Amino acid sequence: MGKKKKENVIIENLAITEAGSEGVCIGRHEDRVVFVSNVVPGDIADVEVYKKKHSYYLARPKNIRQYSDKREQPQCAHFGICGGCKWQNMQYQYQLYYKQKQVFDNFTRIGKFHFPDINPILPSDKIFAYRNKVEYTFADRRWLTKEELETADMNHICGVGFHLTSVFDKVLDIQYCHLHDKIGNEIRDCLKAYALEHELPFYNARSHEGLLRNIIIRNSVCGDVMVIVVFGRQDEYVMPVMRHLHTSFPQITSLVYVINEKMNDNIADLPVYTCFGKGYMTEQMENLQFKVSPQAFYQTNAGQALKLYQTALRMADIRPADVVYDLYTGTGTIALFMARTAKKVVAVEYVESAVADAKENAAMNNIDNVVFFAGDMKDVLNEEFVTAHGRPDVIVTDPPRAGMHPDVVAQILKIRPKRIVYVSCNPATQARDIALMIPWYKVKEIQPVDMFPHTHHVENVCLLEQL
Repeated sequence: MGKKKKENVIIENLAITEAGSEGVCIGRHEDRVVFVSNVVPGDIADVEVYKKKHSYYLARPKNIRQYSDKREQPQCAHFGICGGCKWQNMQYQYQLYYKQKQVFDNFTRIGKFHFPDINPILPSDKIFAYRNKVEYTFADRRWLTKEELETADMNHICGVGFHLTSVFDKVLDIQYCHLHDKIGNEIRDCLKAYALEHELPFYNARSHEGLLRNIIIRNSVCGDVMVIVVFGRQDEYVMPVMRHLHTSFPQITSLVYVINEKMNDNIADLPVYTCFGKGYMTEQMENLQFKVSPQAFYQTNAGQALKLYQTALRMADIRPADVVYDLYTGTGTIALFMARTAKKVVAVEYVESAVADAKENAAMNNIDNVVFFAGDMKDVLNEEFVTAHGRPDVIVTDPPRAGMHPDVVAQILKIRPKRIVYVSCNPATQARDIALMIPWYKVKEIQPVDMFPHTHHVENVCLLEQL
């Protein structure tokens, strides 16, 4: 006789008091912190504990006994399952409050250094349809609810959508995503309908078989629409698929495809084939234009990106004789902003295709006082490099979520610029890195920027000045 499965613990009348850094909310039961999804601070709920740890529980709500006055009715039919907009049930003013608090908490608990009052967070002008890039995944087995498992035809359960947390081989089939433009939803649905009609195989992440793997839809403030279709193999249906999209959507200005036969979804190192259009997208900020290739990074909220770069430029306080280093430059957006007031900008980026775009962007904007270099930051930024290109007066750094490698921080401290502007999408790693620089620098200004409404993510810009 098998062991009887233990029933999950139910905690009744749990007061939800805080919003956590990963999009969940927090309550306390006896001596443990309880992390609860899909609730709002101010709720009182009965929750089901599904995982126990020594100092905390993970739980889901079973019954809301009292609703918070911070609540908002989510627009999305997928809310609570998708996981992409964990705060869509919270009024936007409170989303901003908890994002700003996240910066304060990280600087206090992780950084443990003195810092001035944090500037009020810059809100997003658009809180829906603000994303200029969305990636959907094809899967031959979509995620099914308990009710669907009882009624679904298991031979027809493919879907196109987003991966759920900890579920690598299934996707939530998306009917409408409110975070990007209407045309993006229409393009996704059109391709899905064509694939079903022609019985094209959706990708299986376990066996690594199937034709249709991903579709990436990007759009720009200039009106460009770029569509990247990722196929799991070369096939006679590749061109019919591309022609169908081209015929159905004349608005698409760049229609390209990639053949990805690898075991992962990263396409940065794969050839891109242009079927229709110019093969890239044009973005504009103020009087600057930027070429964005299919594999190149560009901030996904263009309106807020402008506020972010304007903030970084103001903090940098660049003088006409200043040499500026822009670390993790991407396609050169910050570097070109800085170049308009600096003597010289030296920009470094790991992705070679992004550096190629950055060089074209400089030429496109008739800017000739920027030099770009490709390579791993911890290897490129050394004493020989500084000797060759000049010691910077200002360093602007915008690393990935993991923050800066300790060797990069150490080299910045050897260089010792007058000012450091640290742009980050992760205040936790930003606080960690700044703490290493505090013996030689002081934090002068902190400016959070909301790039991603309805999520817990927050961008933060910090100015450090040499002591």
